[in-house]
Amino acid sequence: MKLDFYKYEGTGNDFIMFDDRQNSINLNNLNIRLICDRRFGIGADGVILLREKAGYDFEMVYFNSDGQLSTMCGNGGRCITSFALKLGIIKSQAKFLAVDGMHESEFVKTNPDIVKLKMKDVELVQAVEANWFLDTGSPHLVVKVQHLADIDVKKSGRDFRYSERFKEKGVNVNFVECIGDDISVRTYERGVEDETLSCETGVTAAALVARAKGWIGDNSGVSKIITPGGELKVHAEKLSGGFSNIWLDGAATFVFSGEINI
Repeated sequence: MKLDFYKYEGTGNDFIMFDDRQNSINLNNLNIRLICDRRFGIGADGVILLREKAGYDFEMVYFNSDGQLSTMCGNGGRCITSFALKLGIIKSQAKFLAVDGMHESEFVKTNPDIVKLKMKDVELVQAVEANWFLDTGSPHLVVKVQHLADIDVKKSGRDFRYSERFKEKGVNVNFVECIGDDISVRTYERGVEDETLSCETGVTAAALVARAKGWIGDNSGVSKIITPGGELKVHAEKLSGGFSNIWLDGAATFVFSGEINI
């Protein structure tokens, strides 16, 4: 089976996109792992299928590089919006369905390379020993550290991800350092089972915890996040029980396209 593919990246988090509006692409676990393999395949953190869905501009079906269906991927949501524009499905904004429900996205008028994605409301930030757990479409643990550059993200992330509390369902682990009002984040992603250059649901989790716990100022409602793959911005309205109207801004870039024989 020969398939046309399109590779996109959002602040270094990269994906292989397939146009599956005919609902004819059936990829198994081995297929996805091969596609994502950086030596024997195309190479990516995940695979995304764009499908038709009544009442929406499209549906996003996301698989991690381990071949498993995954929870919401924010960088993937911004990249599939850019892909939908390339396919002529949308113009300047989109309403699409993902595994955690409906999302809105739009291109920034002053910089069309930047896509804004609306995330689901977050109602609870839960203490887990000295760290913080919340669900921003995917489950995330936020760990505040000093000297972020010195952290062994893969080793420390795996320790949390496979701990007694989280080993059954897994968790993404975000190591966060705050200097002034700047937030730096490095993330271990379950399913990839390694550090990725950026994780949008993780960046969102880090920004919300940093504001909720007073690690940064809470004046503008906008947080700048620095990841190894680039900068992002999180906009959110703080409520008594959580956050709403959460938007995340960042680049979504087409890398190359081609054909793969599965």
